[in-house]
Amino acid sequence: MPRGGLRWYARPVTSIETYRIFLEGIRFRAKHGVSRAERDLPQDFVVHLKVELPVSSLPPTDSRARVFDYDRLATLVVEAGTSTSYKLLEILGERIIDRILENTPAVAVTVQVKKFGPPTSASVDAVAIELTGRRGD
Repeated sequence: MPRGGLRWYARPVTSIETYRIFLEGIRFRAKHGVSRAERDLPQDFVVHLKVELPVSSLPPTDSRARVFDYDRLATLVVEAGTSTSYKLLEILGERIIDRILENTPAVAVTVQVKKFGPPTSASVDAVAIELTGRRGD
């Protein structure tokens, strides 16, 4: 036992209530949009992702061996964004959420999908949608 009679633990005695992973700026090129012209040429999309995992998914030690795979999340986003062409960003966002909830232990997912240079009558740099989905909802 260390000096002073205190015990040292691998994990603090703190009670963790929420475990979230954020991935910002997941980029891919795809053919999404309402008009045929938007779907003819690849465009840039950026996704920001917030994934809530069960606290039981926290790694028990300071080792990469048991940490949740961030690359897996990014790959799921890119696969959802590039495998099919969607007219609406909202449907793309739903597909990203579905894919993550189906393939990970995530309990909730928030996704923001951003498209640059949308076809609008006013000058707009980008448009984005944000959706949140929960397991079982």
